[in-house]
Amino acid sequence: MASIPHVAPDLGLTADAQGMQAQTALLPYALLAFGVGLPIFAWVGSHAPNAPWMGACLVAFAISWGVFYGVMVWLKKPAAADVRRRGRVHLACSFTWALAIAQIALFAHFAGPVRELLMLLTLGAGMVCIVFATPWLPSLLVVAPVALAPPLLGLFAGAEGPHMPRVALAATAIALALALLVNRILRTQFAMAAEREVLIAERAEQAEAARRLARSKSDLVSTLSDEIRNGLTGVAHVLGSAAGRGRAAPSRQQVVAALDAVNDLLAVLETTVDAESAEAGRLTVEPKPVDLAALAHDLILLNRPAAAAKGLELAVHVDEPLAQSKGCAIADPARARQVLAALIGNAVKFTLRGRVEVRLSVSERRIFAAVADTGPGLTSDELATALRPFERVARTSAGSSGAGLGLPLAAQLARLMGGDLRAESAPGVGSCFTLELPFDAAARRLVAEAAPAPAPENPGRRLRVLTVETDAHAAAMLRASLEQLGHQVVHAADGTRAVGLARICDLDLVVADDPATIVALRGLAGAAARTPVIALTAGDPDESEAALAAGADALLRRPVALPAAARAIATALAASAPANDRARVA
Repeated sequence: MASIPHVAPDLGLTADAQGMQAQTALLPYALLAFGVGLPIFAWVGSHAPNAPWMGACLVAFAISWGVFYGVMVWLKKPAAADVRRRGRVHLACSFTWALAIAQIALFAHFAGPVRELLMLLTLGAGMVCIVFATPWLPSLLVVAPVALAPPLLGLFAGAEGPHMPRVALAATAIALALALLVNRILRTQFAMAAEREVLIAERAEQAEAARRLARSKSDLVSTLSDEIRNGLTGVAHVLGSAAGRGRAAPSRQQVVAALDAVNDLLAVLETTVDAESAEAGRLTVEPKPVDLAALAHDLILLNRPAAAAKGLELAVHVDEPLAQSKGCAIADPARARQVLAALIGNAVKFTLRGRVEVRLSVSERRIFAAVADTGPGLTSDELATALRPFERVARTSAGSSGAGLGLPLAAQLARLMGGDLRAESAPGVGSCFTLELPFDAAARRLVAEAAPAPAPENPGRRLRVLTVETDAHAAAMLRASLEQLGHQVVHAADGTRAVGLARICDLDLVVADDPATIVALRGLAGAAARTPVIALTAGDPDESEAALAAGADALLRRPVALPAAARAIATALAASAPANDRARVA
């Protein structure tokens, strides 16, 4: 027999469920069949010497009809959705008819001259039971023998000759064989119907996923177009003034405003890229011991100037059990910082007066960082809106930048790190967002015992950096970032030129955009092969792995941001100290 695919019971698509549905659809016809046969049975039974006994048979019929009517009413109730309970009810109803047939067979056995005719009618009633038990295999295998055994035994027990019982037995065998064949066909049809329903459900799910993706892309384009327009408009005004198109050179205030607009735009783009990567399942985390309290103190210090400008009070409170504990959170350090920075940044951004506090506590291998504020607060509907991608609460976010991705991305990152993000808010009172992460009571001790990473030699000195970037615009941006950090930059337009310069120049660092160039640099002779190398990537995991395999010491993602460049340089120098010891102090 062909295997029936497993389908969730709540879909009602299993072979058993469909068989019981078919039986339910046949119930009215079963009652009609017995209703038609009842007058015939009553007329034949009236000629029997034990005719008064026929009243007991009619009572059995009435009980069976009552039971079936009650079952038909029950099948309309929600309780009938339970397949196992429904199966027990179906079997109980079938046994009710089988027992009624057994009682009629007993009556027919003592019916005198009409005994054989009544026994054949009873056997016919048993075959009618087979017909209505056919759709569901358990009912067919259990009920059919019970319904057919009494009339067959009666025919063999008191037959005047062997012919009639044998004919009845043959007819019964043929009926059972046909019933099993029909059941096999029905089960095949049920399996096909189940597979069809699964395919329809999968198609609907894929269509809905495509619609969600289309809406997400549309929201992404709409949001980014506004942010890009605002950011680039400010920059264009400043550059226009600097180029002499305005009445005067740009003021410091205009330059600061343009820089703020660009930083906001970069933050939106970074968050958008991370959110899209998380949605596609490409975002990964590397859980490590993280001192969440130290991280919170650092972020409070970073947000203190913005809070001071609004007169807000910033504070960090660490519960005594956590302060005395030797453990710490287990999470991806960069992602934990990103989530906590988003929560604290939002609290400072949307709170006009009062206080923002970070409260850290620990309980049963979980650590909690609650960021509470006295801001405008949100209703339950507004809170749900704030946690949906590309949606912003109009009442509180008017006049502020952002793509509406900070909180949804924070929630995704928290779940990726094995934690969660919970939110509570009340209008006019404030909001509290709680980051929950795994906690290891011995993790901090392990961190303390671990050997510290080697510090870069003389980190304050001015480095001579060779950049390899084929795109002229990207090369100019990279050069500007490195020069802002105080380093001297030499540029090569391709890998061949870069390898030639590295062979004859005394370099402290190389920033290259191609793994083949990195391989060629590592193949140089002498100290040049040990020069620290930073690989420029677009953020693709395969590209990053190829760069590291080629010998890169650190990665730097385009477009290059100043803080990211500084971190990459520190990482590269820590991994591989410069081959020379020139001390060019900035």
